[in-house]
Amino acid sequence: MVIKEVTVLNETGIHARPASEFVKAAGGFESKIVVITEEKSINAKSIMGILAGGISQGTTIKIKAEGADENNAVDTLVNMINNRFGE
Repeated sequence: MVIKEVTVLNETGIHARPASEFVKAAGGFESKIVVITEEKSINAKSIMGILAGGISQGTTIKIKAEGADENNAVDTLVNMINNRFGE
């Protein structure tokens, strides 16, 4: 299991286009991936879950992955957030 903490930097948070990109990237990994906020644990491969999570700019989240490609999965998703989804 790998867990990393990251703060969402882009203006729109993880909403609409960034959420779609995030879920698409997460879906490319075999590992079970979860986004953890203060209130909830969200399946990173679920667009509805991510959108309903209301993850806005400045929110610190944890990304947790368990599986064969867990390191690569967490690193990829953290990098997407740190790079502001190519904003």
